Amino acid sequence: MTQSPIFSGVVYILLGSLFTYFAIQNVNETGWGFFSYLLVSLATFDFGSGIRMVLFHFKLKNNQNKK
Repeated sequence: MTQSPIFSGVVYILLGSLFTYFAIQNVNETGWGFFSYLLVSLATFDFGSGIRMVLFHFKLKNNQNKK
C-alpha cells in the first residue's frame, strides 16, 4: 500500500512546524547558534517538501479528473 502525497505533505508540514517551534525555543534560550540555524534549515526543507507534495496531490487529482 502506498501513501498518498497529501498524507506525506501533511506530515512534512507538521515536522516543519515542530522544527520551527524548537528553533524558536532554542533562540529564546541560547541565541542564534549552529543548532538554531540547523533547526531553521530543517524546517524550511520540510515546509518546502510538504507544500510541493500537497500541490502534487492536487495536480494528480486534476489530471485524473480530465481523463
